[in-house]
Amino acid sequence: MRTYTKEIKAILDNVEKVIIGKEEVITEALAALLAGGHVLLEDVPGVGKTMLVRAFSRSIGLTFKRVQFTPDLLPSDLTGVSMYNQKTSQFEYRPGPLMGNIVLADEINRTSPKTQSALLEGMAESNVTVDGEIHTLPSPFFVMATQNPIEHEGTYPLPEAQLDRFLIKVKMGYPDFHQEMKLLTRFEREEPIDTLEAVLTREDLLRMKQEVKEVHVSQAVKKYVVSLVQATRTHPLLYLGASPRASIALMKVAQAWAYMEGRNYVLPDDVKHLLVPVLSHRLILTADARYHGQTAERILEQVKKEVPVPINQDVDAL
Repeated sequence: MRTYTKEIKAILDNVEKVIIGKEEVITEALAALLAGGHVLLEDVPGVGKTMLVRAFSRSIGLTFKRVQFTPDLLPSDLTGVSMYNQKTSQFEYRPGPLMGNIVLADEINRTSPKTQSALLEGMAESNVTVDGEIHTLPSPFFVMATQNPIEHEGTYPLPEAQLDRFLIKVKMGYPDFHQEMKLLTRFEREEPIDTLEAVLTREDLLRMKQEVKEVHVSQAVKKYVVSLVQATRTHPLLYLGASPRASIALMKVAQAWAYMEGRNYVLPDDVKHLLVPVLSHRLILTADARYHGQTAERILEQVKKEVPVPINQDVDAL
């Protein structure tokens, strides 16, 4: 049982009023938010992906926008448009749904690459360009995108370069028998999401994000991060390993994870625990590995066993 700071526990407890039995998924998504990244939720319909995003926005008192991605969605449907105002004889910017704190991009693989790129530009640059003018996105800006791994007909799979823009990838999974029974009881007479109240303010979140950056990462832990990432580049079952961006992502999420547990330093165990959600979507398996049923998750578990964990942790923040 992990021990979290008071503020983190308040958020987790609030979200778990709606999302039952998914503490690991919730904490990993929250770590991505604190680290300033974005989350890719990959799972079948009906397991609570949308509800998770809504619960986050209500718990922190942030604005929530939802976009259902479809084949006919245009980039301007996300970024907004310039409209001519006859009274002022000027063009005025009408913001799109990206102008929100938490944005749910539902079924991102069902829209065209052009529209996907508009979203990913906002994720990477924290601004959008409309008719040559740059509009800064609100702070914080956090995207949780979903994609269905089952139905691929009529979809536009994200290329590896775009998948790399997501800080982590998580899977909700089905609840077990007892969790699903509890879910039915909780939803029997009301929608729990409607009763959620904010336990944190926008200012609190911005402060916490700044404090995450102050979490110490020792040289030993940095070497461990690089060793893990470089091991994927030489693995015989991988056609393409993780990029240097993955090393940075792994370190930043580990900082957030340590902060959530009330520490001002990162441990190798933090890095080890987060390896799969941070790297699994950044790898390309060889054709032979796919043929034999290998997965990125299974390969990363093997990498964790092969790369030695630092003994001298060199944590000078203690």
